[in-house]
Amino acid sequence: MPPNTTATTGDTATTGATPVKSGRKKGRKARLVVLVLVLALIGGLAYGAYWSISTVRASFPQTKGSITLQGLSGPVDVKRDGYGIPQIYASSDADLFMAQGFVQAQDRFYEMDVRRHMTSGRLSEMFGKGQVDNDAFLRTLGWDRVAKEEYDTKLSASTKKYLQAYAKGVNAYLQGKDGEDISLEYAALGLTNDYKPEKWTPVDSVAWLKAMAWDLRGNMQDEIDRALMTSRLGPQQIQDLYPEYPYSRNKPIVQEGQYDRLTETFRQSGSTGTTQGSTGTTQGSTGTTQGGTGTSQGATGSTTSGATGSGLTSQLAGLYKVLDDVPTAVGVNGQGIGSNSWVVSGKYTITHKPLLANDPHLSASLPSVWYQMGLHCRAVSAKCQYDVTGYTFAGMPGVIIGHNAKIAWGMTNSGVDVTDLYLEKVTAGGYLYDGKIRPFKTREETIKVAGGKSKTIVVRQTRDGMPLLSDRDDELVQVGKKASVTTAAPDRGDGYGIALRWTALDAGTSMDAVFALDRAADWDGFRAAAALFDVPSQNLIYADGEHIGYTLPGKIPTRSSVDDGAIPAPGWESKYKWTGFIKKDELPYEYDPERGYIVTANQAVVDKDTYPYTLTTDWGYGTRSQRITDLIESKIKDGGRISTDDMRQMQLDNSSEIAKLLVPKLLKINLDDPEVRQAQKLLEGWDYTQDADSAAAAYFNAVWRNILKLGFGNKLPKEVRVKGQCLWVDKIDSTGPVDDDTKVRECGERDADQAQPDGGDRWFEVVRTLMDKPGSDWWKTPASGTRPKAENRDQLFARAMIDARWELTAKLGKDIDTWSWGRLHRLFLKNQTLGTEGPKFLQYVLNRGPWKLSGGESTVNASGWNAAGGYNVVWVPSMRMVVNLADLDKSRWINLTGASGHAFSAHYTDQTGMWAKGELLPWSFSDKAVGKSTSDTLVLKP
Repeated sequence: MPPNTTATTGDTATTGATPVKSGRKKGRKARLVVLVLVLALIGGLAYGAYWSISTVRASFPQTKGSITLQGLSGPVDVKRDGYGIPQIYASSDADLFMAQGFVQAQDRFYEMDVRRHMTSGRLSEMFGKGQVDNDAFLRTLGWDRVAKEEYDTKLSASTKKYLQAYAKGVNAYLQGKDGEDISLEYAALGLTNDYKPEKWTPVDSVAWLKAMAWDLRGNMQDEIDRALMTSRLGPQQIQDLYPEYPYSRNKPIVQEGQYDRLTETFRQSGSTGTTQGSTGTTQGSTGTTQGGTGTSQGATGSTTSGATGSGLTSQLAGLYKVLDDVPTAVGVNGQGIGSNSWVVSGKYTITHKPLLANDPHLSASLPSVWYQMGLHCRAVSAKCQYDVTGYTFAGMPGVIIGHNAKIAWGMTNSGVDVTDLYLEKVTAGGYLYDGKIRPFKTREETIKVAGGKSKTIVVRQTRDGMPLLSDRDDELVQVGKKASVTTAAPDRGDGYGIALRWTALDAGTSMDAVFALDRAADWDGFRAAAALFDVPSQNLIYADGEHIGYTLPGKIPTRSSVDDGAIPAPGWESKYKWTGFIKKDELPYEYDPERGYIVTANQAVVDKDTYPYTLTTDWGYGTRSQRITDLIESKIKDGGRISTDDMRQMQLDNSSEIAKLLVPKLLKINLDDPEVRQAQKLLEGWDYTQDADSAAAAYFNAVWRNILKLGFGNKLPKEVRVKGQCLWVDKIDSTGPVDDDTKVRECGERDADQAQPDGGDRWFEVVRTLMDKPGSDWWKTPASGTRPKAENRDQLFARAMIDARWELTAKLGKDIDTWSWGRLHRLFLKNQTLGTEGPKFLQYVLNRGPWKLSGGESTVNASGWNAAGGYNVVWVPSMRMVVNLADLDKSRWINLTGASGHAFSAHYTDQTGMWAKGELLPWSFSDKAVGKSTSDTLVLKP
């Protein structure tokens, strides 16, 4: 055997430099054909079963015995529990992170490889020409270029050392392996693509933070939607659909906190920056006019030309389509992203020490976006500084969310506005800016395509490095030529482009923050670490043995008084340029508040009247956060105390806040049809809890869906309605609605999980504010077939109850005794590449489900569904954890799927059933607890 190859005898292997494997190529194609045929025939021929088992198991990780890794300075122990979750023990930082790279690659390298091809815009190299458009868009954003700049110029020497060690560990795993030795997905790819995984680099890890930031980027979709809505809706109607945040009812995160450098006068006067909603456009209330006369931007009266014209409407719709087609990283492309986290002081807990809970709401993916593990130095010292456990991403060193021996932390998306779209006046010579034509900064990108010809694109950037996104859709170039304009706007010439300003396109230090969080030992260390976390901006909660806290980190822009970032701005005027960034010591935080707890669930961070900067105009509306607050208050009143299991039970709260508002009204509606009345009676005595076996929950959510469809969905423009939903609507032209009763048939254009109205808590607030306006035009809807028209709120509610009855009859049967929410509300877990686009038999092999779930949209147990598109689950609590600061070994955790990315591993989805039931696993941390829970031990030797 040649030197430096991988030899495995029993439980011992040696991994060195990449070998040249004689004889590998000769039989490769034959084996791949056998594998795929076998996968299609699983459960059939015994000979096929033999090949399927042997081939699939070849990629499973070795978890016992020993493996020699060149580059280690000492032995490393990898201890796995019965769920395959690894705890790594080393004597130096470099060895610890090298082992982390090796172990993650064992379990999840295919997932890691797909991720890095996404972040670098190279999916076409794996999956062919169908990914060229996505690659072109991702190359235009340039995530990998920014990541390389971060690595070269921004990150600390120690962070670079850790990234290099991690990459070394990944590459040690890859040495001596072809694709089919790593994962069965590579075997399937090999049928059409002679693809071979390449070495991992430190930049591959850093770039993943850009993907995470992209899916947590804030209100870009809302910017587009508000502009699109102007084709059908007037300014007051748009304001109705984006109501003010209910500060008096749903409390912000920071109630007793501080902003270090801000004096009381400064806080109250708002003398610097842009106050929340006091100047500029406020959620569509000032600035859009129906029919094509432009969109006013704030108090100065300057206009965004063509914002309501059919040309720009089509252009923005085209941009949304491009955005929607980009593969999901950790969320649902910016829609429906949420999370819960809260921390309770020891004065209200059974243990007299803090408890901290977190459950980020993200897209349901297989494997889960999260990877559980522990990273332990045998003796914490300057040489080896880490003793931390929690959740991270496969492909990244360190731990993102979790605890070390001293502190615990959780994250939720803050929702702050860190993106703006700019309309650009584009000419042959460049783009217009303050009356002058400036040249674009350009670069060429070549996209390699598996099985096809390479494609070269030109990326154009305006000021501040803003990429011209409209270059990435052929239709956008044409429709921009037709955009309507106003006299205040520059001549359209060849049309208007759309450029993006986004904080994550500036090099930053978020990777430094990950390691600093993992090492932090107290509040000051935590705050210092958080200050390095520039993108994505996250709500960070904190607990140690005695204290609790919250801080908002991030690179957050300030804007001039004419712009609040709510709608696309005119890029040709410098007054719409960002004016700077909020200083880090002026960002809100809270430490040991008197109330004894802190809740973050995507609600407003601060009250708009007590903070001088606009963080966003598009908060979540606080439904979940206030429910969590109410649950905590109910437990601690009259001297009650909260346990670890109480925190778990709160995570599983299925109560529907919109049902509490609507059901009393629905029960008063007189209905003639006895079968509809029978369904109505399901709501009598219902406790508003959306359990999977609840018939009442099924019927109410169907009623809610139909209220939204009749009241709002049918009145929205096609660009935001669900694909395939076709309606006869009033004809419009560039000046607005045509007054001759002309009707045209328009069909929706959005995927089901991205359409509006999605039914989230913004829509809760929309309906709540209209409940006292029973004669509002929103409650009017025409007759349809045998269904009656509605002229007011109660008539529309009656119509929705009728429609819901017969919708569920079609879906669940006529007998309401057989109805249940779980039969409608199902979770399907799909492999994010070949599980969605691959052959049917391969989808069968890779995918899992369905699971019937409790919970719902904007409940604490947030199994999200899109009311415009149906009832299936589209985003979920991607993990759950409860940290017990009195005894870390009594902490609990669960993942959505399992540790493994191998489809036939016992740990592929071994946590999902428990997750669906709301159960949590023991979370060992101390040496003694880890030792007791260990099932397999692998020793990595130098």
